[in-house]
Amino acid sequence: MTVQILGSGTSMGVPVAGCDCPVCRSPNPKDKRLRTSAYIRVDEVEILIDTSIDYRQQMLRAGIRRLDAVLYTHHHVDHILGMDDLRSFNFLNHTTIPLYATAETIRHLKRVFRYAFDGKACASAVPQLTLHEIDERVFYVKGVEVIPIPLYHGELPILGFRIGDFAYCTDASKIPEASYERLKNLKVLILNALRYKPHPTHFNIDQAVEEARKIGAEQTYLTHLSHKVLHDEAEARLPEGIHLAFDGLTFTFTEEGRVLVESQPYAGL
Repeated sequence: MTVQILGSGTSMGVPVAGCDCPVCRSPNPKDKRLRTSAYIRVDEVEILIDTSIDYRQQMLRAGIRRLDAVLYTHHHVDHILGMDDLRSFNFLNHTTIPLYATAETIRHLKRVFRYAFDGKACASAVPQLTLHEIDERVFYVKGVEVIPIPLYHGELPILGFRIGDFAYCTDASKIPEASYERLKNLKVLILNALRYKPHPTHFNIDQAVEEARKIGAEQTYLTHLSHKVLHDEAEARLPEGIHLAFDGLTFTFTEEGRVLVESQPYAGL
């Protein structure tokens, strides 16, 4: 299995348009963050988590040429607005693309992208998609087991996902007690950490570190980072086994049970 972090930024990305703070002016490519998304490949099955606002750019720079499914964490715009650009994979792969989402997320997808689902537009003008409603029950994508992880984003119920020894949990401010059982014995956990100051709907860095210790994954990487987090400075302050994610971070899970980490970020936006 291979996992790549396509975007590690919060809803405005980093740098933030019009901002000249030290993080937004940083020359470090690890401080250049597109909106949060991840790509997972298990054998020949290729899965995307969320179609971010930066979806097209993420696909191009990662060189992804096939998609078998999209998993949605929730319906907020930074996680769904790239959906229309799934059309290219309809043409390239000659197939519809299944979307897996909760009933609430599906309701918002149908509202925001009504033209894609009302059957009125020419097929070539809209993405060809099939909607699959999910909840906390385990489901399968072409034989790949996907375990939903119920989370809370403020008061909003959302989902993280576990595939094998990897779990991806973003935009959370609370993990229900029952979800910790699904996060046991992980090799790699991706967990959100917006900034240092507390926030009503996202973990801050201290809260994320506390959650990471409670979950006990071998390695935890923090994502959904704002322009209040300078990569090298924050990385130096984190405890052993906890790191900042960045765009282009790649994990390869070997058959021998090892995890190879490729720490080369993308050169820029």
